[in-house]
Formats: sequence, C-alpha cells, structure tokens
Amino acid sequence: MKITTIEGISEYRLENGLKVLLFPDPSKPTVTVNLTVFVGSRHEGYGEAGMAHLLEHMLFKGTPDHPSVPKALQARGAQFNGTTWLDRTNYYETLPANDDNLEFAIRLEADRMINSLIRGEDLASEMTVVRNEFERGENNPNQILGQRIMSAAFNWHNYGQSTIGNRADIERVPVENLRTFYRKYYQPDNAMVVVAGRFDQAKALEYLGQYFGSIPKPERKLDPTYTEEPAQDGERTVTLRRVGEVSVVGALFHIPAGGHPDFAPIDVLESILTMPPSGRLYKALVEQKKAASVSGSAYALHDPGVLKFSAEVANGNTPEAVLDGLLDTLQSVVDQG
Repeated sequence: MKITTIEGISEYRLENGLKVLLFPDPSKPTVTVNLTVFVGSRHEGYGEAGMAHLLEHMLFKGTPDHPSVPKALQARGAQFNGTTWLDRTNYYETLPANDDNLEFAIRLEADRMINSLIRGEDLASEMTVVRNEFERGENNPNQILGQRIMSAAFNWHNYGQSTIGNRADIERVPVENLRTFYRKYYQPDNAMVVVAGRFDQAKALEYLGQYFGSIPKPERKLDPTYTEEPAQDGERTVTLRRVGEVSVVGALFHIPAGGHPDFAPIDVLESILTMPPSGRLYKALVEQKKAASVSGSAYALHDPGVLKFSAEVANGNTPEAVLDGLLDTLQSVVDQG
C-alpha cells in the first residue's frame, strides 16, 4: 500500500507491517538496498550489553540459502556493511544497477532477516572479533571520553550504555539468548527497507512483495519503550585520567528527540559551530592553535538525545584552557546569537 510521495521519495507499507522507502535516481550507475531493523542498544536488558551489535555480526555468518553472505555479495562486486547504534541496526549493499542485482539484494535481506543460523560455533569466533573492536575503542581517547560523558548524562535511560557493550556480556552471552533476541526483533513489522539509486520501481515493489511480503506478520506484539531521562539537576563533570599523550575535552547538552521540530535548527547550529573554515569553534580553537581539531554531532534519536562537542588539545595547551575556550565560545552564541 502506498502511503505518500515527498520530493521523489515514495513510502509504502506491506500487509505484514514492513515499511518501504523508494528513492530512484537514474543518474546513478548503482543501486543500494538497505534493511534497517528498529532495535539497538536502547532495547538491551541486564546481561545483554552489546547484544544488538553482536547480533549484527552474526547476520553475516549465513542462512540455509546463503551459506556465506560475504561471498555472495563479493561475487557480485557489492560494497556492503552493517552498523549498530542506539535505536537501530542496518545492513546495506551497493551493486551495479540491474534487475538481477536488485532482486538478489532484496532476496538476501529478506532471507537473513528471518533465516540466519545464529550458530554457537559462529558466536565463539565472532565474539573475539567484537571483543577486539571493544578493545580498540577502549584505546581511543575521543571515543572513551564520549562514552563516559554519555554515561554521566543518562542515569536511567539506556542511551547511557555504549553500543559496543560490556566485555563480560560480550564474552559470556549464551547463543540461545541471541536467538531469542533475533526472533523477537527481526520481524517485518519492526523493519524498513530503503531502495535507492537506479532501479525500476515496479520491479522493486514486485521483489519486495515476493520476498518480504511472503513473511508472515508475527503474532507477538512489541511493547513500546517509555523511559525518558529526567531533567538534569545541575552541571555534571567527567574527568578521565589515562596513560597517553593525547588530551581531549568535550561538552554535551540534552536536546529533543530527532522527530521534534527543534531538532533541525539544532543540527544546523552544530555545523555552523564546527565546520571549517568558518565555524566558530574552529576559528576560536583550531585557528588559534589551541586545538588540533574540533568536532560535533547532534544525535537524532527516538527519545530526547544530545548535542555533543569535542576538541583534541594541541601541544602546548592545557585541557582546562581548551575546555574554557570551548565553553566560552558556546556561551557567546547563547548571549549574542
């Protein structure tokens, strides 16, 4: 069923609840198929930290019809990957544009959304890959400080827990727990498929109906999440001292959810402040050789999220001085616009 078309992007809904967005662009030589499942680290419970991300890795380990997902994609010259974040997990492939590749990509995503094997032996090997990824993050000053700041900002909401998870949970999660998590969330009523690039829309809808539309709507009903972080009671400060030569400072502010009308201007403000060469933080810190770099991000999330700024301290400066410069620049925007 077609819902609407806005600026060339058409939205559809299949009878089993699957959401579909079609974004044709005949100027492209490729077609991209993206499956987004609306489950991320926000949905994890006690003992499940990192489960959504670990499951993302497992969905590349094969189905009965596609024993090796990477090999099947590589055989067609695809660029592909998967990512996990707070609210969602996605899988995508970009291939040379033709009907055969379009059908293949849609068939593959429908297959692994429902029929991935999730084997114990695959978990044993993939757990070490994820653990190595966890350890790399632990050695990244910017990343680890960002995690600690998020944890301080969210006392009650799962946004305060990192998507990569907890080492003990990563190492010890039983494979049956992963299968249960998979069966619960990886269903058509909790997913969206986006097709973009050069493709025939009628063919895309035909393939989507054939492969995704044939999946029964699940009988289980997902309970909506309802936790929101209460208003913060004053400024919170995080100081993280570790061995190393790199110093990083940052500031984080609570903002509305991604669907709120105020989110778009906040997102624009972040770019105005950080983008070189005219960004105010860039000019105040990088051009003045106080910081080696500045960055920022407005998190477009399901629930109220955050606006984050960070700066890597340049040699010859103290973290305290750079943080003061960052906060003074932000305050000048509040005071003077």
